Amino acid sequence: MALTFREFAEFCDSIEKISSTLEMTAKIAGFLRKIEDDRDLCDVVLFLNGRIYPPWDEREVGVGIGLVYEALKLATGAEKAKIENLLRETGDLGKAAEMLVRKRKQLTLFQVELTIRKVREIFDIMSSLTGEGSQKRKVRLLADLYVSSTPVEARYLTRLVLGEMRLGVGEGIMRDAIAKAWGVSSELVERAYMITNDFGKVAVVVKDMGKEGLEKLKIQLHIPVKMMLAQVAEDVDSAVREMGEVAVEWKFDGTRVQIHWGDGKVTIFSRRLENVTRALPEVVSEVKKAVKEGVILDGEAVAMKEGRPMPFQQILRRFRRKHDVGKMLEKVPIKVYLFDVLFANGEETIDLPMSERRTILESLIGKSEIVLLAEQKITKSVEDIEDIYHQALNAGHEGVMMKNPKSPYIPGKRGKHWLKLKPVMENLDLVVVGGEWGEGKRSHVISSYELACLDEHGRFLRVGKVATGFTDEELEELTELFKSLIEYQEGKKVRFKPYYVFEVAYQEIQKSPKYDSGYALRFPRFVRLRDDKSIDEADTIERIARLYEVQFRSKKV
Repeated sequence: MALTFREFAEFCDSIEKISSTLEMTAKIAGFLRKIEDDRDLCDVVLFLNGRIYPPWDEREVGVGIGLVYEALKLATGAEKAKIENLLRETGDLGKAAEMLVRKRKQLTLFQVELTIRKVREIFDIMSSLTGEGSQKRKVRLLADLYVSSTPVEARYLTRLVLGEMRLGVGEGIMRDAIAKAWGVSSELVERAYMITNDFGKVAVVVKDMGKEGLEKLKIQLHIPVKMMLAQVAEDVDSAVREMGEVAVEWKFDGTRVQIHWGDGKVTIFSRRLENVTRALPEVVSEVKKAVKEGVILDGEAVAMKEGRPMPFQQILRRFRRKHDVGKMLEKVPIKVYLFDVLFANGEETIDLPMSERRTILESLIGKSEIVLLAEQKITKSVEDIEDIYHQALNAGHEGVMMKNPKSPYIPGKRGKHWLKLKPVMENLDLVVVGGEWGEGKRSHVISSYELACLDEHGRFLRVGKVATGFTDEELEELTELFKSLIEYQEGKKVRFKPYYVFEVAYQEIQKSPKYDSGYALRFPRFVRLRDDKSIDEADTIERIARLYEVQFRSKKV
């Protein structure tokens, strides 16, 4: 039987009230197990995670807050001012939509029962619309969904199109729920997810083929794999003691890229698993010339000019550019430094030791001015590592990576196999949740931004505001970037849909009842926009508490 959207929405309502991770996991497992249709199962898993498509899928519904306002007006007759007032009262556009749909006059002539499949079909139509008139058509389609919605359906429909389900269902809960639903290990589910980046697909495979199906899932060209991550090194001595021999590489001041080259085409993914191929045409061309086909490579894209890395923001401009990319090629020239291989010669390589993967990598890359093999030295010498560290800093890069030559490539994991050493390690990556318009000559730009960390359920806890460290040019660019994310405005203050991450420096962390995190940053300063990081990679309240304790102990000493 087709699963109705109402059943899905009422289930979401039931788990939204649950604070226990174990209870939520068990409830989701039970719900998933009852879904018979594979397509419904795939969609429900994605929807619960607040996604309409997997992160690497280029399709997007393309509905922002402004279009939701228009669709609600069309479906309920409510003016924008009324919607904004409800949003201020509830703090949630989904609940505002629920209240509006509850109060409207019934339009039974146009109502149809919504199913998961019907909602999916409408989303797919929306994502296919482009060009003149596409926005109006999207508004009409969304309004039609609202007309057929019950109040609770309207709440979750709104949240879903905005990518903000507010259920607290993170990757860990979904992993464990899928494992529990069909009696397989969480580790096996996690590995399948790390190489497919699609929990919907993972759920369907385990439902239909069980443990054996998951074990057969392999890395595929042009489907991104979660990138292996590094931990902060305590110091060089401890790294050498732990690893014995250390593979040392520069930590480049750029952004991670994963390059897939096979079946006659090149696809490049960012750290967030977004397809950035169109932004890097010269890299695509050079990979085809200099790299053997049938590979998945890990590396760092760096904006370089006159032998020095350009500011990090420059490469993000390249990544965000969708039109007139050619104009940016000379302004922001790119080099890619490759340091790992995940797939080659028709086989996964992630389970091989890093030293073997390095040998394979060296055999794949020819001469190029753009696509380069990152230099690596294997050593036991603390002095050697410190020399390489200073060379990297002198060249304008961030520091060094220290890697265990015996380690496998573990997708999506941050562990002691890879350690990073940088001169400044206390900076925080925080989610931007609000802001305030400036005064005087800055009255046309948003001049301060409210920041939040994450709790264990993925909720946002505020830790302060940042208003320094910006150039006038950056404030102009950031204002344009954030305008489409404004949920509502009250006086000079604005609230954003959480989407972007700022890296911020600060003098110290203080205890503070002013913010719901219980902490406040003293003299925070904007360092850069981390457009390469998704909001679920932002720093957590646990890290802030740990940094506070370290800082507190050092003061006592």
